[in-house]
Amino acid sequence: MRIHHLNCISSCPIGGRLMDGISKSALQRGHLTCHCLLIETPQSLVLIDTGYGLKDVADPKSRLSEFFLAQLKPDFREEMTAYRQIERLGFDPRDVRHIILSHLDFDHAGGLDDFPWATVHLLKSEAVNAKAQKTWLDRQRFRPEQWSNQAMWKTHDPSEGESWFGFNRVQELDGLPPEILMVPLIGHTLGHAGVAIQQSPGKWLFYAADAYFYHGEMNLAKPHCTPGLELYQTMMEKNRESRLWNQVRLRELSGKHGGEVEIFCAHDVVEFERLAKRSFDAPASANFYSSSFTKQPDDFMDTIL
Repeated sequence: MRIHHLNCISSCPIGGRLMDGISKSALQRGHLTCHCLLIETPQSLVLIDTGYGLKDVADPKSRLSEFFLAQLKPDFREEMTAYRQIERLGFDPRDVRHIILSHLDFDHAGGLDDFPWATVHLLKSEAVNAKAQKTWLDRQRFRPEQWSNQAMWKTHDPSEGESWFGFNRVQELDGLPPEILMVPLIGHTLGHAGVAIQQSPGKWLFYAADAYFYHGEMNLAKPHCTPGLELYQTMMEKNRESRLWNQVRLRELSGKHGGEVEIFCAHDVVEFERLAKRSFDAPASANFYSSSFTKQPDDFMDTIL
């Protein structure tokens, strides 16, 4: 399976360096990616999370809350939507037959409307709790305006599944290769999940979505996060104990099996550029080659860590 890394529209939060850790100042807007994956399988294309979509770009005020629009000020560029990047890669977007959704936050589910024919896989507890709209914050983050394709949702029971590197209730998904697994990572939301993809024997990519936000949180010796993202995670968490416990487990996984499993989250620029080997603000392209990334990933990381 070939995997493409897509940044499906960056968020530009208030707080600059206090949020992303790389901006020059806390007085400017920062940058957080919406890291999504496009997987080529023998049967179809599979999209993992969707970022913001075409309708979000066209009319954000009708689909997104004023609170998050003001706080995050997404960089609405149509060419950065998953739909347009899939076209740039030379594919037909209609070949996206499956979407695996980590959770229903507005910046992960905005592109669902762009693929109304695709089966959407998510945990049952995520669908139930997002639809309940119990609190003011729930109504800001979970946006039914983005869910026109609910008839295509296939929910999975988070109490079922097998074990994978010590993570329980891990599930294969109907219609998808067994190399793609949904891994419950409850905490950020009550149905939050990561996705593990086996690239080759003994080599896995593990998309942890919003189980953490900053690469420093996976530092086994000295975990650390920017103050802005620490505050944001606390504000958004639905189960603090589970969120922090899953971060501990992810660090342990990285420490014990770092040679086998590469972990990354949804919003960290450093991780995105290391994996995609291009700038976070450049759309994917069939004509892309590594020399268009002006610094080698290790050199880039050295300049900002």
